[in-house]
Amino acid sequence: MKQLTVYLNRNLVGTLSQDANGLLGFRYAPTWLQNPDAIPISRSLPLRNEAFRGKEARPFFAGVLPDEGPRQQIAAILGVSERNDFAILERIGGECAGAICLLPTDTALPENDTQPRRRLTTTELNEIIAELPRRPLLAGREGVRLSLAGAQGKLPIILDKDTFFLPLGSSASTHILKPEPERFPGLVAAEVFCMTLAKALGLAVPDLFRLTIAGKPCLLIKRYDRMIDSAGTVQRIHQEDFCQAMGYPPERKYQQEGGPLLRDCIAMIRSWSSAPVLDIRDFLNAVIFNMLVGNADAHGKNYSLLYQNGSRRLAPAYDIVCTLAWPELSKKPAMKIGQCDSIDAITPAHWQKMTQEASLSWPPLRERLVSFCQALQAALPSQSLRQATGDDEMYKLLTTIVDKRVTTLLQALT
Repeated sequence: MKQLTVYLNRNLVGTLSQDANGLLGFRYAPTWLQNPDAIPISRSLPLRNEAFRGKEARPFFAGVLPDEGPRQQIAAILGVSERNDFAILERIGGECAGAICLLPTDTALPENDTQPRRRLTTTELNEIIAELPRRPLLAGREGVRLSLAGAQGKLPIILDKDTFFLPLGSSASTHILKPEPERFPGLVAAEVFCMTLAKALGLAVPDLFRLTIAGKPCLLIKRYDRMIDSAGTVQRIHQEDFCQAMGYPPERKYQQEGGPLLRDCIAMIRSWSSAPVLDIRDFLNAVIFNMLVGNADAHGKNYSLLYQNGSRRLAPAYDIVCTLAWPELSKKPAMKIGQCDSIDAITPAHWQKMTQEASLSWPPLRERLVSFCQALQAALPSQSLRQATGDDEMYKLLTTIVDKRVTTLLQALT
């Protein structure tokens, strides 16, 4: 049986295994179970002596890996099957989202003050940006063991005093670098536009910066699951996305594929969050905002929970993009509102139906919808938003889309 040692920060928490049939298994270490400060690494993997096997263990660990196209490319580079979660984690599981680190059983966790990294020259950074579409997460490069979920090409990186470093081994990164895919020109500007708007409306979002590397627009996003301590060491904060928390494998992140529904997410927050009233409010704010800006791709892996200092709280909103800017993309909501099949057809009646399904009150949500619409109308003409977007054509397109959506809903609500 193959095995990987699973660490949460610097604590040995258990062992991930793969049996002769290729099935994953996970068992908590006895020393972790005896630790009075022990927490489960996932809501779907509660603390217990018995091992988790197959469908119980896979959603969390498969959810650490990249999705779809990048996963296929990484598997091909590593010479393993794209369905072999264990083999991919064995090679790139050293630096993941949250505080999880997976290492071969014969590999010792480095000393606390040892965080190997390599300074990147401008030339090397340009080469990496050019290489990422062909080699997601730099898979296969010697010393690089990086993993991030998602379908877009990205790279965990360390930014220290305006200098970029590549984290090596199990070193923690501080930022995520996302070059713009050739398939979606203007995506960087669109994400900056949406995230800047979200921040203006009071949503918690990570800091992000637009920059150009090797002639390609890129996003540099500060990781909300990392912090730098007084000694200057990067510390991990544990997190998991909603699919992991509810036991859905990554290929079921969309509702139409059997993934989580909005009411499932709200019920999970209600029962699991340390501050359910506040987190349900903030989750609904993110759902409303995604709908108003025309993001049909807000699926179960685009919402997460943070575990810190004994609390379980909703993570900042991320990956908010107006998918309607690309007409070829589906208008079917990743999570339906009131069972509506198109993001362009959602009415107040659908929102009201959603509140009934999720055991919420309609009048407060209606007031919040009106408030968000009015706030967006006021924020759209902002010169600072236009400057942050950095692309006048994309700014005009997105402003037109969002203004039309907001005006239509506001007229229906009043």
